[in-house]
Amino acid sequence: MVDDVKFANDNPPAGMGGYQQMRRLVLAVLVVMLFAALLFGQSTFPPDTPMHESIEMFGVLLIFLGVVGRLWSTLYIGGRKSSEVVTDGPYSITRNPLYVFSTVAAAGVGAQIGSFSGIVLFALLCAGAFHIVILREEKFLRQALGAPYEAYLARVPRFFPKLSLYQEGDTGGFKPRLLLNTLLDGLVFLVALPAFELIDGAQQSGMLPVWFRLP
Repeated sequence: MVDDVKFANDNPPAGMGGYQQMRRLVLAVLVVMLFAALLFGQSTFPPDTPMHESIEMFGVLLIFLGVVGRLWSTLYIGGRKSSEVVTDGPYSITRNPLYVFSTVAAAGVGAQIGSFSGIVLFALLCAGAFHIVILREEKFLRQALGAPYEAYLARVPRFFPKLSLYQEGDTGGFKPRLLLNTLLDGLVFLVALPAFELIDGAQQSGMLPVWFRLP
């Protein structure tokens, strides 16, 4: 939601910075907690089996889709210079594309355990945590933007994209710094690729115990 709006002179109100920091904090805490939990979990599909490898590769695709989608969203929101509700590109089909694509990437991280349950679990936890942030942001933006934002709320879904609403529109001015920041944030998801390989190796060698298995 905060990602949906740019204010005059490109300077957000004082409350905006707090929401943006909250978004990053939620993302970081989720990643750390989920990694910690899965140190002792394993898929019911043994490593190096076709099913295990297929799930992992599907997860890699989800991670890259999530990272690219976050960059795409930043191209639209990062260049706005006037006080307005951004309704073009990914923001025409969902009010929170950055959160949507972060959830997609999180699902890809969950797939690196080689488990279907990992995909669902990571996606649900990520979406649930962001939902709390979204509700707080909506309250703030209703007060900040008034009627135009209310109309946007009524037309565009909060989370799940409605593709029939898509409008390409104009990205406005390009801001390399914002795009770089989004890319760096997204690289957190890519850490899952080598991390889960190390976890698999440690579990197979007996260095890490396996306390539970996920289908």
